Amino acid sequence: MNTQILQHSDVLKRYSQRWKRQTLQVMALMAIILLAAWYVNVLNFEILANGLPAIGTLAGESFPPDFTNIRNWFSPLLDTLAMSIAGTAIAVMFSVPMAFLAARNTSPHGVVFQLARVVLNALRSVPELIMGIIFVAAVGFGALPGVLALALHSIGMVGKFFAEAIEHVDEAPVEAARAAGASPMQVLYHAILPQVMPQFADVAIYRWEYNFRASTVMGMVGAGGIGFELMGSLRIMQYQEVLAILLVILLMVTLVDALSGVLRKKFK
Repeated sequence: MNTQILQHSDVLKRYSQRWKRQTLQVMALMAIILLAAWYVNVLNFEILANGLPAIGTLAGESFPPDFTNIRNWFSPLLDTLAMSIAGTAIAVMFSVPMAFLAARNTSPHGVVFQLARVVLNALRSVPELIMGIIFVAAVGFGALPGVLALALHSIGMVGKFFAEAIEHVDEAPVEAARAAGASPMQVLYHAILPQVMPQFADVAIYRWEYNFRASTVMGMVGAGGIGFELMGSLRIMQYQEVLAILLVILLMVTLVDALSGVLRKKFK
């Protein structure tokens, strides 16, 4: 009886310690968030209140949206869509081999693993907007620098997610394939790829959604697409046309999101 009481007391004590530790962690996180918000003036309600009239004025100048030049936006929209598809396809193509090199359980050597991780970290540490500016300076205006910027940045992110999916595979099929005498490539193809393909497809589709939105920003630095039209309207302060372009972009994003949902269901 005394043993049961002691065990029960020990359980309660460990639970209390864990609860206190988790409470302290949450409080520390909240303190960091509040400090960051204060540092960037999110908690400065005077500044926020002073900005409301300007926002109201700008919103008033944007209505009603002006769709007069909508026929001129079809080609840039097509450029934006093509840019996102091509950039995502290139990223996925290069991310698959990089992921196998950057996964602990498939990398051929520790040095290769570390180098692959460094490359992926470097690619996703540079924003696609900066890459877009660099490629515009290198290859000129148009959709090509946008595709290259989106592809390189996406390799860093997609490769990381692919590598994490590979590291979480069930080892039983892998061990069975090795026991049957399969070569390393056969193990990858027959034991690992079938397990990670649904995750690969999900990540690729999500990245395409992201790249479509990002490709509109690419146009603002001269990489073509609907973003270039948006930037042109902003420069001459045609706010009604700006609102119309934003509504068109919203419609396209909604359609892309709906299509990606259909694709996800097919790959499940």
